[in-house]
Amino acid sequence: MAQKPIYLGEEDHLRVTAAVSAAEQHTSGEIVTILTEKSDDYLDVALCWAAAASLVGLAALAMNADFYLRVWDTLTGQWGAEHTPSELFWMAGLFAALQFAGAMIVLAWWPFRLILVPGRIKTKRVHARAVSFFKVGAERRTHGRTGILIYLSMREHRAEIVADAAIAHRVPEAVWGEAMIDMLGELKEGRTAAAMVSGVEHVGRVLAEHFPRAEDDENEIPDRLIEL
Repeated sequence: MAQKPIYLGEEDHLRVTAAVSAAEQHTSGEIVTILTEKSDDYLDVALCWAAAASLVGLAALAMNADFYLRVWDTLTGQWGAEHTPSELFWMAGLFAALQFAGAMIVLAWWPFRLILVPGRIKTKRVHARAVSFFKVGAERRTHGRTGILIYLSMREHRAEIVADAAIAHRVPEAVWGEAMIDMLGELKEGRTAAAMVSGVEHVGRVLAEHFPRAEDDENEIPDRLIEL
């Protein structure tokens, strides 16, 4: 089994945690940060590609039937044998199964599988995973429903910002686009910790404007970065 890559060291974790703590000094909002290697295994996409390879193989078999029958006869030691319809169907089924199995073996290599996943599907899966983590880790866990999640999915090169009801009601989604641009700019340069810190600082400024910290405000969600 391949070893899971380490994206952030201990100092990086402390740096992000410190950024969250600093941002929350000026707002009643609660910032949750999650970094994950990937948001999905995309096995269904791999199965679709394997099935497509199998169908393409069958089409090639049908268009070049004489050639493949000669190959079959050579491999089985026959000389121009007359094949029954049942034998032909069995050959075609075996050929399709081998095509499918071969494609799945190739697609078991994660980098290649990810290349074949359409960008739109990656975006949807990352968003869905971010929302699921938000529901568990931040939604309705604050008194004023002011939790917000900053989520990085490293393999897909995508980020998400998901806000609780009170924040979403006051702050248009377009506002978070600027934070996303800053984060992705840092990520492109390989500065993962800086990307997360940039996102936290931007989100913190927006929250401070709309949800300033009250004197009796309590820290309702831990500030630490969660790396999955």
